[in-house]
Amino acid sequence: MCLFTSAAVFGLGIIGGHEPADAQSRTTGPAVPKPFTAQEKNEGAKYHTEILKEFGGPMQSPQTAYVVRVGKNIAMQSGLGNAQSDFNVTLLNSSVNNAFALPGGYIYITRQLVALTNNEAEMAGVLGHEVGHTAARHSEKRKNNATLAGILGMGGSILGAVLGNSGGLLGALGGGLQQYAGPLAQVFTLKYSRTQEEEADDYGIRYLSKAGYDPSALASMLNSLALQTSLDMQVAGLGDNRVPEWASTHPDPARRVSRAATRSKVYPASSVRNADAHLAAIDGMLYGDDPAQGVVEGHNFLHPELKMQFTVPTGFGMQNSSDSVAINGNSGKAIFTGGAFDGNRSTYIAKALKAVSGDKATIPAGEIRRTTVNDIPAFYTDAVVNTQQGQRVVSVFAYEWAPGTAYHFVTIAASNAKPFDRMFYSMSRLNAAQAAAVKPRKLRVITAGAQDNVASLAARMAYTSLQTERFRALNGLSPSATIRAGQKLKIVSY
Repeated sequence: MCLFTSAAVFGLGIIGGHEPADAQSRTTGPAVPKPFTAQEKNEGAKYHTEILKEFGGPMQSPQTAYVVRVGKNIAMQSGLGNAQSDFNVTLLNSSVNNAFALPGGYIYITRQLVALTNNEAEMAGVLGHEVGHTAARHSEKRKNNATLAGILGMGGSILGAVLGNSGGLLGALGGGLQQYAGPLAQVFTLKYSRTQEEEADDYGIRYLSKAGYDPSALASMLNSLALQTSLDMQVAGLGDNRVPEWASTHPDPARRVSRAATRSKVYPASSVRNADAHLAAIDGMLYGDDPAQGVVEGHNFLHPELKMQFTVPTGFGMQNSSDSVAINGNSGKAIFTGGAFDGNRSTYIAKALKAVSGDKATIPAGEIRRTTVNDIPAFYTDAVVNTQQGQRVVSVFAYEWAPGTAYHFVTIAASNAKPFDRMFYSMSRLNAAQAAAVKPRKLRVITAGAQDNVASLAARMAYTSLQTERFRALNGLSPSATIRAGQKLKIVSY
């Protein structure tokens, strides 16, 4: 993913900044881009609806107008449009840290990434970075290897390639913590090169300065993202020492932070970050999983609207998206999702396996067996496949949930391991009281007291694990950082 792979309008006046006349000559920074073409605008409009569907839809909240205003202001610094109306900025209802842009002025940021920002300048830097990708026409270079029409025709979620070069649903599960993205969004949000990321950083820093913000805000935001990525690896059950997916194609986090800080020094110094107003704007925002999309609680996944729950094995972590749950561990990978079910089990299994194998390979289904799990009719099959990591067993375990609807796990594990058997049989229905007990988490801004410290405030985080790590990442605090009385900080509560 792109490393940004993360409503009352508060009247925060943006001070008009000026880029130094010789800034371009003193750096290898970006040139002024050409405005969007009519073709680019049409392309962005064409795929806007699909992007919304893949990322939880637009967020209708008190924060929406604020995010849109800041986003349009920073986008105007690019010269890609002549008026703010030339840009479409969307706050997405997604619990993953992500931001991206489509050609033609379509800019997106998730509420989760907004929550990670500690001031307005950092949020503007994220959005400016994404505008920079479109200014440099990076998506055009990506599309040389994958046409939009071809990707849209694949269906399902495409997340990498465990099964050779065939692509398919399980690919990203072998690739680490790559955040969920559907087939269309992948074109615009994943796998920018190191050079392209650095070029987008340069644009973002330039736009920050032109808008009058502290141009070093992008560097501090990159530092927060590095902390959050390390935390995400632990939450997903992948440990904190494994190299994240983006590290193979993106600049080393520490080097990128240092580079951004150095680049910012060629622009006039500014202290404008608008931290207090920003924190006031995002106070009370939905944080983490939206109960309407299901929530992860430790090793349990609960969906109050579907009245569903299941438990993953010890040592495994989950990543929730609007329509799927990725499950990661050292001994296997899985995805939980669902679809239409007309009663034909063979057809349903075949479709699930097709989503795994993609268009260039076929996984033959084994014998389809039937069972009952906590009074829920179920059916399943196993298939042995040869992957880049050796021989593996792909399993599909499906539940006949309601008339016309089924849900299923697709798992991959070594042929001599069965890490998911208990998970398959943990599926059950929530009763009304259990469903009502699932509550959303909210972001809260607090002021540290004289007796407060990292430990005391981290203990207030609405989680049962990694409280200190979550608190530090949320506030951009390095492991050695302390807090002071009167400091405004973010916590997560119910």
